[in-house]
Amino acid sequence: MNDGPVHLSCTPAPRTASRAKVPAARRPRVEYGGGHSGASARPHTAVPAARAPAAPVHRHSVRAQVLELLRTALVSGELAPGEVYSAPVLGERLGVSATPVREAMQRLAVEGAVEVVPNRGFRVVRRTARELAELAEVRALIEVPVMLRLARTVPAARWDALRPLAEATAGAAARGDRAHYAETDRAFHRAVLALDGNEQLVAVAEDLHRRSQWPLVSGPAPRQADLLADAAEHTALLDALAAQDFTVVQALVREHFTGAQP
Repeated sequence: MNDGPVHLSCTPAPRTASRAKVPAARRPRVEYGGGHSGASARPHTAVPAARAPAAPVHRHSVRAQVLELLRTALVSGELAPGEVYSAPVLGERLGVSATPVREAMQRLAVEGAVEVVPNRGFRVVRRTARELAELAEVRALIEVPVMLRLARTVPAARWDALRPLAEATAGAAARGDRAHYAETDRAFHRAVLALDGNEQLVAVAEDLHRRSQWPLVSGPAPRQADLLADAAEHTALLDALAAQDFTVVQALVREHFTGAQP
C-alpha cells in the first residue's frame, strides 16, 4: 500500500458542531382552550415553525469537496496508477473522517478511476493502449452523429455562445494546468451535446469522457504543445459547426478523441 505524500491543497470545512439544547424560552407553549379551568380543559400545543436541517447540506458539501479534490489529484498525478491508498490516511490529510473519502472513492470506482482492494483500500487503475483506443472509438460512435445532426439544426449564434468555453480550455492549456484542462474539456463537450436535448446521452458521454481522461496520470505527461493543439480544435470545431461543414466536423471530432490521449 502506498500512502506516500499526496499534496491535496484544499481542506474541506469541518463538521458542524453538535446540536445545542433548545432554551426553555423557546419550548412549545401549552395553552388551555375555551378559557375554562378544570380537568375537562384540553391542552393545545403551539406548533413551532419548521426549520431546514443544516447537517445533511454540510455533509453533502464535504463529500463533494473531497470527490473533486481526489479527481484533481488523479488527473494531476498526485495519486499514482497502480498504487493502493487507504481512506483513513487520505482522510487524515484532508482533515475529514474516512467516511467521505471512502464514499468519494466508491464513486471514483464507478467512474473507472480506481478499483476496490478488499481490506486495504483503493488502487488507481492503469489504462492500456487498447482500452484508450476502445474508449476513443465508442466516444466517436456517440458524438460524431450527434454533432453532425446539430450542425444541420443549430443556428450559428448558438455556437458563438459556446466560444467562452473553448477559450477556457485554451487558457488552461496555456498555463499547462492539466487538471483544469480536463475539467474545461468536459465542460465544452457537455455543453455541445446538451444542445441535442438528450440528458441520458449527455450522462453517458460524460462518463466515457472521464474514463478517457484518467490515463493522464500514467506515463509521460502530455506536452503543453499537445494541450494547446487540442484546445485549438475546440475553436475549429465551433467554426465548422457554424458553417455546417460536415466533413470537417467529422474529421475534427475523430482526431480530437484519438489525438488527446497521452
